[in-house]
Amino acid sequence: MTAQPDPAVGAARRPAPVLNVANGLTALRLVLVPVFVALTVASGMVRPGLRMVAALVFVVASLTDFVDGWIARTWHLVTEFGKIADPIADKALTGTALVLLSWYGRLPWWVTVVILVREVGVTVLRFGVIKREVIAASRGGKAKTALQILAISWYLWPFPAWLADVGAVVMLVAVVVTVVTGGDYLVRALRRRRAAARCRPRRRHWRCSEPGGTRWPWPSR
Repeated sequence: MTAQPDPAVGAARRPAPVLNVANGLTALRLVLVPVFVALTVASGMVRPGLRMVAALVFVVASLTDFVDGWIARTWHLVTEFGKIADPIADKALTGTALVLLSWYGRLPWWVTVVILVREVGVTVLRFGVIKREVIAASRGGKAKTALQILAISWYLWPFPAWLADVGAVVMLVAVVVTVVTGGDYLVRALRRRRAAARCRPRRRHWRCSEPGGTRWPWPSR
């Protein structure tokens, strides 16, 4: 007796619609970037009330990064739009915040340059392999993101002088973790690239093997 295909399996393989909750949160993050810029510029980093509102907008926008990724993975809503728009929204928000903080003399320019070079470099690598797979964020990468959000938020919020220095310590840790995780991402990307050369077609998928011998499927699309 011939086994009938499982409808659930076929449904799971259907491409997710572009208009979904995860992509909506990503779009919201992009929309909040100019709002954040306007509030920060209006505050001049000297008006406590506007600084607090700008900090809150930044935190809300940053939290959507964690939520949209979780929703996309949990409910199988990963789309090509999301793969491209998500990192762009992240870098636009974080990069804008760093540049503004340096522009107003709150953060050394070298910190902004180091972080932006790492983020842009990783984004370029990600786009280089995005058609074949998405390299999942490591625990270090998630810690890096959390530290950056905390540090930037700390700089934005009008803390008293004796608490403001805490932000510098958090930012220094964020810079170290940012550089280390950037190197880790580069190594993983190069390993996947070498593994791609050893891929061989099997039915509708490619069968690839890691340097250690572990085999994993790599979709043809």
